[in-house]
Amino acid sequence: MEIFKYSQSVGFMGNSKKFGMLSSILLIISLGLFIVKGFNFGIDFAGGTLVQVQYKDDAPISKVRDILSDSKQFKGASVTYFGSNQEIIIKIKTVSSEVGDDVGDRINKIIASTGDFEIRRVDMVGPKVGNELKEKGLMAMFLAILGILIYISFRFEWRFAVASVIALMHDITIVIGAIVLFEVEVNLDILAAMLTILGYSLNDTIIVFDRIREGINTIKSPNLSNVIDESVTKTLSRTTLTSLTTFLVVFVLYMFGGEIINGFSFTLLIGVIVGTYSSIFVASPILIWLKFSISDYRAKKVAVEKREKEKEKMRAQYEQGTI
Repeated sequence: MEIFKYSQSVGFMGNSKKFGMLSSILLIISLGLFIVKGFNFGIDFAGGTLVQVQYKDDAPISKVRDILSDSKQFKGASVTYFGSNQEIIIKIKTVSSEVGDDVGDRINKIIASTGDFEIRRVDMVGPKVGNELKEKGLMAMFLAILGILIYISFRFEWRFAVASVIALMHDITIVIGAIVLFEVEVNLDILAAMLTILGYSLNDTIIVFDRIREGINTIKSPNLSNVIDESVTKTLSRTTLTSLTTFLVVFVLYMFGGEIINGFSFTLLIGVIVGTYSSIFVASPILIWLKFSISDYRAKKVAVEKREKEKEKMRAQYEQGTI
């Protein structure tokens, strides 16, 4: 389906410096936020206990906070609504040393005077397990980026691979900045969202690069900027449809999916926007900055085709018995 029909290409590369400046500002802000504030690690990574409580009527959240703050054992616990005014989540950052004692039972006794409720869920993660999950999460991110670098180097050319990885790092950094800015709790769901963003952004970039490579072979212009402009213009309809439909689905999840996937869907929302932007305005200009040469690429391709023809000729002569 063609949403956009252009008689001439859009001058994307003519504005590459402006978008490069915008990306630089966003990256600096994101890194600054990360250095100053850092992540708000959830129980998955920091360790601790999570208790989900459901009331028959509206939860008296202020009263629960006061009772827990007066308790030496649960002082500093975080109490927030969970999806509705009838449910709350109590988060305690440290795990009780009394392993045999049921945390749910203790919470039940302490807040018994706050109304008619039931304990729906109790999750406990030790600090050692949390650190292990954190390390494995970082390793998963590193291996994903390394695999992407190797894959694109074989499929395209090393400059394409470098451009893709820089674009992915750009996306993840800005997403991290948004997570820190809005104080989204970082847990396994957020890690899964980040890995999903890597896949989504890479897919978008690969499609753009495929069209650029095709343009190098079919467009007569020796100017890489012109080739990129014309090639990217041809992908606009596809990019718009894919990004818009993905954004709408994730937006619906964010609005109506409930508190449990709120952080996951928020991270994906930012990732879809930034991933679509970087495929055009970050990955493509990097090819120019890395001095990718159309003439050298075409010369290499001609040389490869010539060698293949010579091999075919030698094979034919061998089968005919002439050599």
